[in-house]
Amino acid sequence: MSTTPTVRLTVAQALVRFLEVQHVERDGDVQPFYAGCWGIFGHGNVAGVGQALLEREQSDDPAALRYFQGRNEQAMVHAAVAYARHRDRLATMAVTASVGPGATNMVTGAALATINRLPVLLLPGDTFATRVAQPVLQELETSYAGDVSVNDAFRPVSAYFDRVDRPEQLPSALLNATRVLTDPAQTGAVTIALPQDVQAQAHDWPVELFETRVWHVARPLPERSVLDRAVELVRQAERPLLVAGGGVIYSGADVVLRELAEATGIPVAETQAGKGSLPYDHPQSVGAVGATGTTAADGLAAEADLVIGVGTRWSDFTTASRTVFAHPDVRFVNLNVSAFDAHKHGAVSLVADAREGLAALRDALAGWTAPTAHTERATTLARAWDATVEQAYTDTAGTPAEGLMVQSQVLGVVNRVSDPRDVVVCAAGSMPGDLHKLWRTRDRKGYHVEYGFSCMGYEVAGGLGVKLAALDEADLHGAEDRDVVVMVGDGSWLMMSSEIVTAVAEGLKVIVVLVQNHGFASIGALSESLGSQRFGTRYRARTATGLDGSRLPVDLAANAASLGADVLVAHGLEDLESAVRKAKESTRTTVIHVETDPLVPAPSSPAWWDVPVAEVSVLESTRTARAAYDGHKREQRTHLSPASPRGTTTKDEQR
Repeated sequence: MSTTPTVRLTVAQALVRFLEVQHVERDGDVQPFYAGCWGIFGHGNVAGVGQALLEREQSDDPAALRYFQGRNEQAMVHAAVAYARHRDRLATMAVTASVGPGATNMVTGAALATINRLPVLLLPGDTFATRVAQPVLQELETSYAGDVSVNDAFRPVSAYFDRVDRPEQLPSALLNATRVLTDPAQTGAVTIALPQDVQAQAHDWPVELFETRVWHVARPLPERSVLDRAVELVRQAERPLLVAGGGVIYSGADVVLRELAEATGIPVAETQAGKGSLPYDHPQSVGAVGATGTTAADGLAAEADLVIGVGTRWSDFTTASRTVFAHPDVRFVNLNVSAFDAHKHGAVSLVADAREGLAALRDALAGWTAPTAHTERATTLARAWDATVEQAYTDTAGTPAEGLMVQSQVLGVVNRVSDPRDVVVCAAGSMPGDLHKLWRTRDRKGYHVEYGFSCMGYEVAGGLGVKLAALDEADLHGAEDRDVVVMVGDGSWLMMSSEIVTAVAEGLKVIVVLVQNHGFASIGALSESLGSQRFGTRYRARTATGLDGSRLPVDLAANAASLGADVLVAHGLEDLESAVRKAKESTRTTVIHVETDPLVPAPSSPAWWDVPVAEVSVLESTRTARAAYDGHKREQRTHLSPASPRGTTTKDEQR
């Protein structure tokens, strides 16, 4: 008979106790990993996880897992993911929902987390493991399988999935879940489906399950022989370009990146997730690259004979659908903690932590610099683009006759008034592209745009998660607080603004700049470029000929006020500046409502994005767009050539 000490708890109680004692360590810094649990309760989790959280909240234990009440299950996941991103993936939150629609509402959030390589633990309730009450309310029944529930929809969008049908399965499920969540190369959404009867079932647990456990977050080093190949390629390059992705931010590699750029003169472009890797005004910073890139970065990308990708997964926006890197002999070196991403584009693949890999490159390249003319050209192009940004921020000559502001002016005011440590949050519509090109980022955590999934409705919930993370960051590390500025269009606001209520309930301050342009501005512009004439993208009343009547009589300012936020309405640039300053001085969540003209675009590079156009059509607009599309398709590259240093050949090439 075993003499191992045990404690009798329900499965849900054991789960919560386990989460409370998990820690992570990187570079000797130990901190709690699970920072709280979001939850909306229904019959699938109220007596299980809900009861366990209540019990801990009433225990007066300072280590008890914090509970946060959400208003929408998808939004809760967004908030948790945003929290994890701001904390550099070294902390996350759990999210629980009931079986049925509560659970499936979280699937979109799971996809967002996994696509962005961000950790979040999902705890959906599930149907009865015993099946004695089958079918229960909201249960999916199928004629081909008895063990399928709606939670199986999480499998393809989870980095790890498990279902706990017996109490004995819980320890291995929790250990595997945390293993994946704390692995930078594997992380994403982790789903543990919890049948509602099992959640409430008691079991005798070994006490060591609840002892403090510290998970080490490693910094893998690059393999020497591969590093030598990469260094040889860099030394041979005449027009190198480094592309900084999100891995630079998560690894805390910005200081080493700056040292490498300054020592070698290699210009640095940034992806959406990597924006802030260098301050916008650093001499080697050339800004955004790709489909939403600057003329500086995209101009250098077109000429680059070597591209060094650091912590990027090379999305189609980053590569402008594989058209922006146009040099006929371009080669790639990829530094990434994930081998999957490191091997893209036939690259020399440095599978390593971004900070350690950049430090190795810096040391190995000591004494080498890029051609002076290349470095100086990059700085000149970057300064020219910054002048373009300044004009877009301040020029009122193109303001529409009716006095509406344009989006670039709005960004300019908010950027100028915000502090360097403030965080801008966005996700969907036309603003992510404009922010990528125009926002002057001054702090490595000052830019938070979710563009892996570009999920409408992320913004308000994401801002709430960032604010919670900033407060915890201040408590743990003695850092100053940050204002969080959410930039959201009317389309995303109408999708999901409910977490304004949560911010009010928690007494949190989030500044929301709500841009009303009466439609889907981003897709409207795309639709027009594809010959589809902005069909279905304006918010208009229906007439006999379609949705082409008057503007809808919606009042989003009143809507925001009804949710408990303070509301300021800005009618011009001076009004807007005054409103932003007032919001920064306030201690409450404030929504600033501003109307803009969606037909005035921000300045841009000529980069392209591959969205297929109808091959045949009776519409002249579509036929014209198809001709342009075919021209761009001819410029696409495969990027399949192996990145061998000049003067070396493989055995196959020798044959």
